[in-house]
Amino acid sequence: MSTTAPPTVVEAAGAVVWRVRTGRLQVALVHRPRYRDWSWPKGKVDPGESVVTAAWREVAEETGDDVVLGVPLAPLEYPLSDGRLKRVHYWAAQVSGRVDGAALRARPPVPRASRDEIDQVRWFDVDAAAARLTRAADRAPLVELVAAHAKDRLDSRAVVVARHGSARRRSTWKGGESDRPLTPTGAKQAEELVPIVSAFGVGRVVSSPWLRCVDTAAPYASAAQVPLELVPHLSESGNDASPARVAATVLDLLQWPGDSLVCTHRPVLPTVVDVLAQHTRRQVADSLPQQDPFLRPAELLVAHVVQTAKGPRVVAAEMHRPPVPA
Repeated sequence: MSTTAPPTVVEAAGAVVWRVRTGRLQVALVHRPRYRDWSWPKGKVDPGESVVTAAWREVAEETGDDVVLGVPLAPLEYPLSDGRLKRVHYWAAQVSGRVDGAALRARPPVPRASRDEIDQVRWFDVDAAAARLTRAADRAPLVELVAAHAKDRLDSRAVVVARHGSARRRSTWKGGESDRPLTPTGAKQAEELVPIVSAFGVGRVVSSPWLRCVDTAAPYASAAQVPLELVPHLSESGNDASPARVAATVLDLLQWPGDSLVCTHRPVLPTVVDVLAQHTRRQVADSLPQQDPFLRPAELLVAHVVQTAKGPRVVAAEMHRPPVPA
């Protein structure tokens, strides 16, 4: 009995970059002279790179603009001529503004693509963009983007929840819980989180004061040149003493007008996720982790939040890990 192996998947990432001008929703398209087509800025994920990092990097290369990723859009999949399958991950994105300076400081410089690769970058009203796109399948992310805008779910902010990186085992650590450190793998995970966190424009970093959380959040805070806010009740003992204070901190971040990162511990995550769930659209609730351990070491839960008359509302959620072996 013969079986057919599944096709090799080529991962790529990009964004539908949007803005509103004189009341009209507009998007940016790029023209590739080699293929004579108009498409979204996108490209292949480099080895050892996360899809999130690839998305903002490719947009920067092809448009010359630094962007902040917003709500995720459904990926597109299509076969390549060599039998492989290409999967393109998309996000809604906006060109960065002054409030995103911290996130941009955390990114390495990105060289601009040559004119042989991209010779035009143009903004179109969404109807004109739909007509200009060469591949019919590329209209699907645009339809999704327009629908989110119509429902006031497009202009979002991110609350990024991180579980600290891989730490020394409790059974092998002779010190106290508050100073149990990351392993070398955990330290590498913390460094690899920097370009992923920067993708979402994070300008505020909040952490448990215990060492393994501090050392997970510190590389981003240092690269972004922002203070590392230490909150005692985000520790395991602090949560045991007052989960209500943890909940209040999470609600504060949901209401804060910028993008933020909060780093905490596995036993604290049920409280954090519960607050997110209370402010999540019913259709999005399944995107939240459902059971212990909620997040693996160094894993991120990104909650995309809009402010409504009834308070903050999580309109989308996604999870990411650094591309480092655990």
